[in-house]
Amino acid sequence: MSDRVSQVPLLDRHTGEIVEASLLDGISERELQDVETNWMPTLLEGLQRLVASGKTRREWPQTSHWDWREKVEHVRGLLAYRGFAIACEDQTQGLMLVRMADVCRLPNQRGKPMVYIDYLETAPWNQGGLVDRPRYGGIGTVMLAAAIRLSLDEGFFGRIGLHSLPQSEEFYKASGMANLGPDSSKQGLCYFEMTPAQANAFLSK
Repeated sequence: MSDRVSQVPLLDRHTGEIVEASLLDGISERELQDVETNWMPTLLEGLQRLVASGKTRREWPQTSHWDWREKVEHVRGLLAYRGFAIACEDQTQGLMLVRMADVCRLPNQRGKPMVYIDYLETAPWNQGGLVDRPRYGGIGTVMLAAAIRLSLDEGFFGRIGLHSLPQSEEFYKASGMANLGPDSSKQGLCYFEMTPAQANAFLSK
């Protein structure tokens, strides 16, 4: 299992109540097996429903092709990378992979070290595009907070950055991140950064 565990809040969308979940510092074999055993059937069922309703592949969740085992194995043993998982009701609710070998692009932060979020995904049953009644909310918010706190721990003052899939852009804008626009070196994905001041405001919410 993971080295460190902390308690975090999630919204149970079925009851409207805040519930306690676990933020795991690390992605272990247990989480990867959970993805393969529990995430995949829900994902495939959701995609079949989208196909039946006439949705094109462009309208599918843009993380639906991700292979978390491949992503984790690709960086295993590399000190610059860290993984995080959120567990609730003995199931993996979200995963995130970050690296600490990037620098900022914003003019007032240019060249300063930051935590870069490579991948962030919530379980299929939490995605409105796949199921009629998503179960838990707040996965992305908890993961962003974890990335910010890691940045603080590393002496990066809360600075984080990421390239957003188009379906996630509104979430990152609402989180207070600065949008630096499309990046031609990353398939035109919009690049976002968070300054120390923005990180402090995010954690203070």
